[in-house]
Amino acid sequence: MDDGAPRRPEVWRPGVDGMDEDEELEYDPTVYDCLHAWSLEWPCLSFDVVRDELGEDRAHFPHSMFMVAGTQALSAEQNALAVMRLTRLKKTRRKEKDPAGDPDDSDASESDSSDDEGVGGLAGDGPLLRVRKIAHHGAVNRVRCMPQRSSIVATWSDAGVVQVWDTAKQLGELMSAVDDAGGDRRDEKRAAARVAPRFAFTGHADEGYAIDWSPVTEGRLVTGDNQGVIHVAEPREGGWSADASAGRRGGHGGSSVEDAQWSPAERDVFASCGGDGRVCVWDARVGSGAPALGVRAHDCDVNVMSWNRRVNYMLATGADDGGLRIWDLRAIAGNDESKKESFVANFQFHRAPVTSVEWARFDGAMLASAAADHTVCVWDLAVERDAEEEAAAMAAEGNNAVAPEDLPPQLMFVHQGLRDPKEIHWHHQIPGMCLTTAADGFNAFKAYNVGNEVA
Repeated sequence: MDDGAPRRPEVWRPGVDGMDEDEELEYDPTVYDCLHAWSLEWPCLSFDVVRDELGEDRAHFPHSMFMVAGTQALSAEQNALAVMRLTRLKKTRRKEKDPAGDPDDSDASESDSSDDEGVGGLAGDGPLLRVRKIAHHGAVNRVRCMPQRSSIVATWSDAGVVQVWDTAKQLGELMSAVDDAGGDRRDEKRAAARVAPRFAFTGHADEGYAIDWSPVTEGRLVTGDNQGVIHVAEPREGGWSADASAGRRGGHGGSSVEDAQWSPAERDVFASCGGDGRVCVWDARVGSGAPALGVRAHDCDVNVMSWNRRVNYMLATGADDGGLRIWDLRAIAGNDESKKESFVANFQFHRAPVTSVEWARFDGAMLASAAADHTVCVWDLAVERDAEEEAAAMAAEGNNAVAPEDLPPQLMFVHQGLRDPKEIHWHHQIPGMCLTTAADGFNAFKAYNVGNEVA
């Protein structure tokens, strides 16, 4: 019976708690330092953040950033690499309004003035999006920027070809472009530049998704395909050469190689994960054969992985069953299939396949994950549950929401509202800023409890 008393709020969990037909989710503007969304003509399965010269550890708004993304168009000829510059990303956080109405609440007045701001200058003085495109035959399965030279970009095409592109011209044009409200509309009409890639590798027998540049050796590239074959391309004067005849085949037993990453510390070591549930660690000096180490990481497809750049023996994996696991590579030995090394942590919060995972560059204990349950999560492994401290913090904030007992204490933030998120990346130079791509476009957001205190 409804006695008219106010109900205590509860934490809503995606994939667990239902919603009535007349209910809808609304985001809480008090928990985002900033939140912006935009889209291109075609959805993008993959993107990467371009390092720029605007400074490190940026905390002051407004922000600017550069990205490169690959499209998933209806026909192969319509696809492109999209090089983007996003400027005037303002602080959007809104404090809870004082019932007495404080006219001097600067945060509230700031957010009120930006409620109707759009991306690309569509409304008010909101963020501005400028784009330069390079024609790309076939949809882009994955795109990655070289760490040492962000203008050099590698792509995996659904046509089964790995290509390397030089986007320096496009980035130069965007850097010098004037920020005006009509710029994005002019960019829409601009035809994609037709330029030849600097390198094209056709040695794979099938398309793939696994691709990564070495952070230690400039220009070194690893790629893996859907038939379980891995190739390494080495930089040479004037281009690259790939081990076309010596592809590694023994690690995943013919199952697809879903992801691959170079070690952040060792020049000849990289890891791969695949449809067989395994994670393999390879020595690039060995041309073929079995991996140096291997572990059955999940009992289903391992879709994605991330090697911690600050704690280089830590590895994160995301699987088809929604599982997210953390591994200490020092504990993995040999390739015995009967052995099942223990993981450091195991999270089962996601209710659908994990599609992306990435460690934060500013904090070795923090990572983000995206999944087909339409959520993006931020995790902090350094957090342990303290009931008394938790209650005191909630009381201080005036927060009396009921949290489920099975909610992992390491779960710092859940970002929702995306349709089928595909990839998430932390911005290299703006601590705490997350970028995502999904079926309905891009998001840039910074949670209030992650990264630098904003200004």
